[in-house]
Amino acid sequence: MLPRVILHNAVSLDGRIDGFMPDIGKYYELAGRFKEDATLAGADTILSPMEPIPPEDERAFEPPHIDPKDPRPLLAVPDSRGRIRHWHYLRAQPYWRTMVALCSKTTPNDYFDYLKKRHVDWIVAGDDHVDLRAALEELVRRYGVKVVRVDSGGTLNGVLLRAGLVSEVSVLIHPTLVGGATVNSLFRGPRPDSPAGAVALKLTHVDEFDGGLVWLRYEVAR
Repeated sequence: MLPRVILHNAVSLDGRIDGFMPDIGKYYELAGRFKEDATLAGADTILSPMEPIPPEDERAFEPPHIDPKDPRPLLAVPDSRGRIRHWHYLRAQPYWRTMVALCSKTTPNDYFDYLKKRHVDWIVAGDDHVDLRAALEELVRRYGVKVVRVDSGGTLNGVLLRAGLVSEVSVLIHPTLVGGATVNSLFRGPRPDSPAGAVALKLTHVDEFDGGLVWLRYEVAR
């Protein structure tokens, strides 16, 4: 069984997710309406923090206290190569109740040792890379996840869309044009072989806010 997966991005009018200053307050206010059980963030997103990361101290190795009534979502990050080494910093943030690394059979063994010593859960799904379908199914089985909000860039969005794992696409459009020769858009992936391979959407919601912001929500057509 799969959870409901929602892509939520702030974009320019030409679909860029960078090169402009998004309204972060409005973006996360709208994100809160999804009542997510889990936030799925790409490793590259997690590896680009907005502030310096402090070094580990003894608290990084203490078992976390997790309140079963805590309404905050868990954080899940695909990290097959074991690149994320600042879980202590992520745990200190107020956004998530707990976290889990999504790994594969090729994830280095020393990374599992690293996670174990820091009491970070992990899921092994896939051979050479993380099998996102299997990982999402395990999030449902292990944690009872029903709704996943994807907080990431176009690469992870593209993989999820091409795999048919996305239920809804939510975009907060900003009244700005970025342009550029290299497009960093909310959906990056290989071109389909034919128009029939494009991802079809059905508009379900339109809302307009001060400053020319427009919120569009789409169901992914099956």
